[in-house]
Amino acid sequence: MSPDPRTRELMALTIRSIERRLGSDLRFRAAANGELALRAALRDRPDIVVADELASRMGAFALVRSLRDDRDPYTGVVVVLLERRHDAWLASWSGADAWYVKPADPFAVADRLWELLAERGRVQVPEEEQAQKELV
Repeated sequence: MSPDPRTRELMALTIRSIERRLGSDLRFRAAANGELALRAALRDRPDIVVADELASRMGAFALVRSLRDDRDPYTGVVVVLLERRHDAWLASWSGADAWYVKPADPFAVADRLWELLAERGRVQVPEEEQAQKELV
């Protein structure tokens, strides 16, 4: 969810990076504002929600709190894209799993999303990647 076309483009690169690792396509959907993103996330229950701090009608922090505090809480991964690093405490308070100051490196975001998905058992980490991680 982002009102900024450049940010949406960078997040599309993030998704494509994850798809390459998975070897299959992900469903990727952009929402024009926070209210639409909230409805879509609660209805469709995607594995990942990426929210821009400056989204209209409902910003990222309100979106994350609403997802986490819903009567059927959203348990997927939520990443917030920040305008200022000083807002990291708000991302943490809201319940986000990770946050990045824009413009975020799409490949760094993809790596972190992959880690979070693996921690939750939502992706299978290839054996060679797991062995490499254990060596570090």
